[in-house]
Amino acid sequence: MCIVLITTAHPKYALIAIDNRDEFILRPTSRPHWWIHEPSGQEILSARDLYRRERGTWLGISKSGRFAVLTNYRESSEDDPDHAIAGVRSRGTMVTAWLGAPAEASLDDFVNSMLEGRAAKGVGGFSLLCGDLKEKTEEGIKPLAIISNRWDHVGEVPWIGKERGQTYGLSNAVYAVPETWEKITIGKKLMEEAIRDAAEKDLSEEELIGRLFAVLDHDTLPTEPKMSFQENMDALRRSVFIRSFAEDQGWKDMADAADEGRRRGAFEEVQGHTLHEDYEDPHGFFMKGAYGTQRQTVILLDWEGNITYTERALWDAHGNPIERGKGDETFRFKIEG
Repeated sequence: MCIVLITTAHPKYALIAIDNRDEFILRPTSRPHWWIHEPSGQEILSARDLYRRERGTWLGISKSGRFAVLTNYRESSEDDPDHAIAGVRSRGTMVTAWLGAPAEASLDDFVNSMLEGRAAKGVGGFSLLCGDLKEKTEEGIKPLAIISNRWDHVGEVPWIGKERGQTYGLSNAVYAVPETWEKITIGKKLMEEAIRDAAEKDLSEEELIGRLFAVLDHDTLPTEPKMSFQENMDALRRSVFIRSFAEDQGWKDMADAADEGRRRGAFEEVQGHTLHEDYEDPHGFFMKGAYGTQRQTVILLDWEGNITYTERALWDAHGNPIERGKGDETFRFKIEG
C-alpha cells in the first residue's frame, strides 16, 4: 500500500518527491545503484526487484532527467481479465519503459504509446507518475503525467506539477481530486507543513531530508488486538507509514529467514552485480512473513538541475530491522544537458 507525495511548494527546489514502498519485507530487492538500460543505453539510478525476471523497479531517475514512480492497485476481483490483480508481466517494467525510452521520445509520445498500444496490457492495475525533469517552463518543471491502465484514452490522463506551491498525492487507487484515501489527505497535509516550516526556517538540505523522512514515518495504523492479516491490509489506506504486521506463521517465517541469513551480509546477495537471470529468492516464495514499509525514498531537484536521491532501507535482505539512518544511501548528480 505505497504512497508517493510530490510538491512544488519549496522556493529552493523545482520539485520534491517522497515515497514509501510497502511490500512483503522478504521480497528480494537490490539497493539503489546506477545501471545501463539495454538497448537504449540510458543510465538509470534505482533499486530493482529481484523476484521478477524483468528486474523492474517502483521508482527511478535517469541521468538525462527522466523520472518515474509506480503504485499498484489493491483490487479484490480475481475474475476480471481486463483488470487483473497481477499480470504475466511485471508492473516494474512500466517504470523502466519510460526511463529507458529512446532519447528522441517525448513524454507525449510515451503516453500515447502506453495507452493507444499494448504496452500497458498484461500487467496488474497500476498508476505510473512520470515526466522529464530536464524540461522547464517559466513557472517551473513541465507537467508530469499519471498513466493508468484504467484510462481508456489519453484525454483521461491527469497532468500535475506545472503550478508552483502545489502538493499532490498518489497511492494504490486511481488518482483523484479530491483524494478519497485518508493516508493521502494526511500525507499531503504533513508534506505542506514540512515544506512551509523548512522554507521559513531556511533548513539545510540535510535538515529538510530529515523532515521529509519524518513525514514518511507518520504512523496512524490501527493497533486493535488480534486483527487478521486481511483486516490489517484493509486498514492500510489510513496511514502513511505501515508498521510491519503478520500472523503467527508470518513471524515464524521472519525468524527462519533471519536464521538463514546470519552467515551472510545484510544485502550481500542483492547487490547490483548479482542481477543475473538465474538469481533465486534466498528465502523461498517472498509473499510470506511480515508486510510493511520496506523502503523510503526522498528526491530533491533544485533549480540548477542538481538531484539529491536518498533511499532508506528499514529491513535487510533477511528480515532484520535496520535502525533509522543506518540503511541510508545517498546519490548526488546533475541532470545531463
